[in-house]
Amino acid sequence: MEIFLADEAATQDFAVRLAPLLKHLSLVTLSGDLGSGKTTLVRGILIAMGYEGRVKSPTYSLVEPYTVNGQRIYHLDLYRLADPEELEYIGVTDYLDGEALALIEWPEKAAGWLPEPDIKINLKVQGQGRSCVLNAGSDAGKLALIALQNDK
Repeated sequence: MEIFLADEAATQDFAVRLAPLLKHLSLVTLSGDLGSGKTTLVRGILIAMGYEGRVKSPTYSLVEPYTVNGQRIYHLDLYRLADPEELEYIGVTDYLDGEALALIEWPEKAAGWLPEPDIKINLKVQGQGRSCVLNAGSDAGKLALIALQNDK
C-alpha cells in the first residue's frame, strides 16, 4: 500500500488514521533516509494514541519508553547502532515481548536480530512531500492495512 503525504499536516492526519490500528500489534519498523519523516510519523502516532507529553527522538538514547492509556510503547532509533549484537545489551528482547508495541526506526541496522514486523513502513522524500509505502509482515499487520485501506 502506498500513500503520498504532501506535508507535515498530512503526516499527522495519516498518523491519526494509523494509530488505532496499531493497538494490537507488537512491531512496526520505519525505514527511510535521514529527514524522510520517520520520527515525525512516530510522534504523530503517539499523540494520536493519547500521549500528551513531549515526544523526543531516541537518536542518542536509542530507546524512549512511553505508557499511553495503559499500553507500553517503545520508540527505538537504531541509526547509531554499530553492530546488531548491541541490541542484546540494550535489552531489545524486553521491548519485543508481545505485550508492548515497538516502533523501530532504522531496522536495517539490526538485520538478522529483529523478528518479522507486523508492518514495515518505508518513507521517501518526494518533492516537498513523502511517499509512504506500507507492507504487512504478519496476519495482524495484514488486517491493519486492510482496515486502513477501507478507512479512506
